[in-house]
Amino acid sequence: MSFVARSLATTLAVAALGTATLWWGSDGFTAFTSETARRQSVLADPRPLPATGLEDQDGRRFALQDYAGKLLAVEFIYTQCNSICYSLGSTFRQIYDRLPAQALGRDIALLSISFDPQHDDPARLREFGRRFGADGEHWRIVRPANARQLPALLAAFGVVVIPDAMGGFEHNAAIHLVGRDGRLQRISDLDAVAPFVDTVTAQL
Repeated sequence: MSFVARSLATTLAVAALGTATLWWGSDGFTAFTSETARRQSVLADPRPLPATGLEDQDGRRFALQDYAGKLLAVEFIYTQCNSICYSLGSTFRQIYDRLPAQALGRDIALLSISFDPQHDDPARLREFGRRFGADGEHWRIVRPANARQLPALLAAFGVVVIPDAMGGFEHNAAIHLVGRDGRLQRISDLDAVAPFVDTVTAQL
């Protein structure tokens, strides 16, 4: 075999190995980002969520696990956010408006969870809810009652929160659906309101 032929064979072998590695590592070329991988992982294997105590906009305390037996739509926000959290609030308002009224509270509830519990006291949570029309019952604005439980909660949902240089946070944003069994079963884009509502409605 000539030098050129050997070089070509080596190049092809390396390319084939790289392609195979990329195929395996990206789940058949479909998980090119960590966000895509997060969503596919949840679809394939719904995640259990940690026991978490919460406090809502009226100072009422309860547990995330109190929603067992119901579907639960979850978003993560902080009230000082003046960008993506507005989109999240608007998206949740659309979901709230499109869900069957008779199912709200009985079969499905909505939670906006602040990951800035030191700043977001009940008054600020209440103002955030008022801004987007949350009713405070079927759609509650909450914070972890114990800030030490927050890291485990964010990790279970795959939410990444990074403090910025201006007192705020950079964070990924999505709509999360928790099943009746208390497991995270789906993560959707902010602009996927109709498919999200269809998914919920099909389980009512």
